[in-house]
Order: sequence, then structure tokens, then C-alpha cells
Amino acid sequence: MTKQSLNPPKKLGYSMPAEWERHDAIWLSWPHDPITFPDRVEKVEKIYSEIIKTIMVSEKVNLFVQDSAMKKRAQGILKQCGVNPDDIVFHIYDYADVWFRDYGPIFLVNKKSGSLAMSHWIFNAWGEKYETLMKDTRIPEFINRSMNIPCFAPGIVLEGGSIDVNGKGTLLTTEQCLLNKNRNPQLSKSEIEEYLMEYLGVSHIIWLKNGIEGDDTDGHIDDIARFVNPATVLCAYEENRNDINYPMLHENYEILRSAKDQSGNKLNVIKLPMPGAVGDEEGMLPASYANFYIGNTVVLVPVFGHENDAKALDIIQLQFPDRKVAGINCSDLVYGLGTLHCISQQQPAVGIRYEQEDMKLQK
Repeated sequence: MTKQSLNPPKKLGYSMPAEWERHDAIWLSWPHDPITFPDRVEKVEKIYSEIIKTIMVSEKVNLFVQDSAMKKRAQGILKQCGVNPDDIVFHIYDYADVWFRDYGPIFLVNKKSGSLAMSHWIFNAWGEKYETLMKDTRIPEFINRSMNIPCFAPGIVLEGGSIDVNGKGTLLTTEQCLLNKNRNPQLSKSEIEEYLMEYLGVSHIIWLKNGIEGDDTDGHIDDIARFVNPATVLCAYEENRNDINYPMLHENYEILRSAKDQSGNKLNVIKLPMPGAVGDEEGMLPASYANFYIGNTVVLVPVFGHENDAKALDIIQLQFPDRKVAGINCSDLVYGLGTLHCISQQQPAVGIRYEQEDMKLQK
């Protein structure tokens, strides 16, 4: 049963925590689609094994699989990688693809009561670009059948990768995505801001402009700018003025330099290099070091075999002295047009218990 609420979460004291706040779990979906990962599914499965092995040290892993056969396959691959499959919580559901950040629930916390809730936004496959992926909008409701926590449904389109918060009231997003006519054409900018404030518990919004080349999400923020503490933003930046990404990244950087947080204080903006032109004859892929995942004791950072890999890892490590920064080679994963942050969603730690056995699809 899903606990639906008619009141927006902000009025009830709920808000979206910053990603560096403690987690109970990470949510992922096992890769399987050869269209998403052409000639690379097996390679991406190994990348997932590495991700899970690295992150499960400090947070529980919830893993979606489509059926029992996929579960058995995933268990075998994980075991070969040195992971005990019994330590993974498997959820069997007929999902379409792996982009959990965008279709999964965005978890909320009431810091006064210590309770957990979720928000369930509409996922329309990034402006109805991929009809077969649109069914994944049902996943938050499926998850809540087991968790049975308050669930807030704004009734508008939003993907988790399009927003980033500092946990103190400020949210980052882009005009290219949230103001795109393929998301919520019936809403004005101020109306969208009202939804963000009421359903994510923020009070201040910073609008950047456009995302990077090759990004089919229409400029998700998690490829271009990320909070690493309440006052600091790592901003993807291209130094080469002849690079196709230079104009938009430079513009975003200048906006951030002039921006202020929820208290009127200027932000500390740090440049994060880009990994050069990653792609093939079909075009550039949206490769960015900004698509990292902040875990309890480790930060997973996508790397691409570029000379800037080490520099990016060093910059991120300086921001997280108490966490290990681990580079995950995402040269094959990025062919799906996303990497580590895109495939994951954190569940904040508030002591909520959920089923340890497999959840089965109730038809």
C-alpha cells in the first residue's frame, strides 16, 4: 500500500537531504539492454560489479532485476567479482532500463521527526524521446508497496538528475531541462520553482543555462555542476576555447560565480576539468567527471582513460578528505549516455526498515 498525502512535503517538515549526508542504501538496476549498451552489455555488467563491490562496504545495495534468470546471472557475475550475492537486496520487476536517478523516487527526510518519505515525479523518458522507457515511471510506487512510507506525488515531470541540492535550502538546475517544452509546457518558470520548493523543501533556486554535448536529457545538472558541501560547487569546465562544450560551460561557470546561496552568501566555485572528446564516429558522448556518486565512505567518480582523470580525482578528493575517492572506468557505461550518478539513487539514513526478501511484482 502506498501512503499518499494531499499536503506538499515542505508543509509537513520534509526536505531532500544533501547527497553527502548519511545513507541507508543505494538503489540500482542491473544492465541488460543491447540498444542502450551496443555490444557492451557484458562489459557494463562488470562495471556494475565493481560499483557494487566498492559501495557496499558502507551502505546496503538494493538491486532491481527483471526476473529470476537475470537475478541468477547477476549473482554469478557478482560472485566472480568477489561480492557475496547474499549481501544484496534483489527486487524483481519488469523495468525498462538502468537510469534509476531519473525514474526512481527522490527520498525526503523530516529532520524533526526523523522519518523518511519519498516524492514520486512523472518520468516521461526525457521529453518522450524513448517510448519503451516511459513505463519506468511506475517504479517509485512499486518500491513504496514494500517501504510503506509517505509518498508525495506532484503530478509534473521531473528527473532526479536534473536537480542538485546543498541540504540547506539551495537547489541547482538548468533552464535547458526544466523549462523545456517537452517537460511541463503548461507551467511557467515561477510555477516550476514553486513545485521545487514545496516538494523538495528548498527555498532558493540557481538556474544554469545549458548542458554538455551528447546529453539526451536536455542538460541535466549532474553532468555540469554539483554541490560538495553547503557552500561549494564543483563546476565542469572546458579550458579549450575551440571545444564544442566551452561556450555553455563557461557561461554556467560565470553564473555560479555571481550566484548566492539561500543566506545571500557567495558560493565557492571550483573548476572541474572535462575528459576531452569521448565518443566515436556517431558523435560525442556526455562524459563528465561531475557525474560522481557520494557514498558514506567512498565517492565513486567516472573516469575515461584521459589525462585529466587524475586531476579530476585529486580535485574531488580534496573536497572529501574523510572519504575514499574511487575512479570507475566508465568508457563503456557512457555509451548509454550516462554514468555513475545517472544509474543510482541514495536512500537517506533515518532508521526505516524495509523488506530484506525479494519484492515480487503484484499484478
